[in-house]
Amino acid sequence: MKQLPSIISTGPSGPIPEGPESAEAAELEEGADPIEPSELRPFTIDAAQHGQRLDRALAALVPEFSRSYLQQLIEAGAVELQGRTLKKVSAAVKAGQAGRIELRPTPQSQAFRPEAMDIVTVHEDEHLRIIDKPAGLVVHPAPGHWSGTLLNGLLALDPKAVLLPRAGIVHRLDRDTSGLMVVARTRAAMDAMVALIAAREVKRQYLAIGHKPWEGAAARQVDAPIGRDPRNRLRMAVVDLERHAGKTARTLIERLDSHSEGCAVRCTLETGRTHQIRVHMASIGHPLVGDALYGGAPAVGLSRQALHAFRLAFVHPVTQAPTEFRSAPPADLAQALQTWGLDYNRA
Repeated sequence: MKQLPSIISTGPSGPIPEGPESAEAAELEEGADPIEPSELRPFTIDAAQHGQRLDRALAALVPEFSRSYLQQLIEAGAVELQGRTLKKVSAAVKAGQAGRIELRPTPQSQAFRPEAMDIVTVHEDEHLRIIDKPAGLVVHPAPGHWSGTLLNGLLALDPKAVLLPRAGIVHRLDRDTSGLMVVARTRAAMDAMVALIAAREVKRQYLAIGHKPWEGAAARQVDAPIGRDPRNRLRMAVVDLERHAGKTARTLIERLDSHSEGCAVRCTLETGRTHQIRVHMASIGHPLVGDALYGGAPAVGLSRQALHAFRLAFVHPVTQAPTEFRSAPPADLAQALQTWGLDYNRA
């Protein structure tokens, strides 16, 4: 079954315009999981659905989605039954028939619902909101995470967010990365923040815990292109741009403290590639604690990747005032640092 390009990032006001600068700004933030375009869900017609219309039967078999959304998928050719693609919502089904539906974003799936949740706001003005995201919170709806995301929470927190693409989200952290994010509250502020990120005028720094003691110079500039891992498409990797697709990526990694089993480092992003810090730390022999995807392992009580966005600094896009925000490590990261006796205060 052919998969259509994902339109997950499209909001009520349309997608952020394409182009070299906006593409860099809209790229997944450090630590973000690569978003797959669809999710395949198998199903079998029950006796209770025998003789029903296809759309009605699917509404009972996939109850978390509206019937009108399922009708859009049927008409788009996203439903197979007994090995045949069906595009008629009124097609009758029979008990025992097996099929699958490709759950992919549609314009309707972008009409996200507000969901009340606790969102820690570090700063708020009429233009921007700075939040401190906990580990475990998905930023944006995607296959497998259609609700309970930060975007849903922002829509509940600020009804005007529905007027903005992605509810004002201009960069991302993945589910297991904690820390600071900036969210725009107006379209003008959003466009300006996207431009600042594209121009690399937003300073983003992370606290990380890597495996193995740090050796050598206290600071290391890692300049290594990143692309999809040709051996595992679910990962990113340092790639040879003459042989594989990818983009330049640069991270300044500075030792804060070291222990016989690990090290605390400060990472400053100079580009914003998907999983950039995780890939670069692994490439220099210090995979992040808890980051199984890139060779890390659970340790010091951490089973999630030991990565926290602790500092954001930029010139406010409207007031032009120099702006800086900091976030202390959350409890799990602070406990891990204490267990290994790592001092991160130089960050």
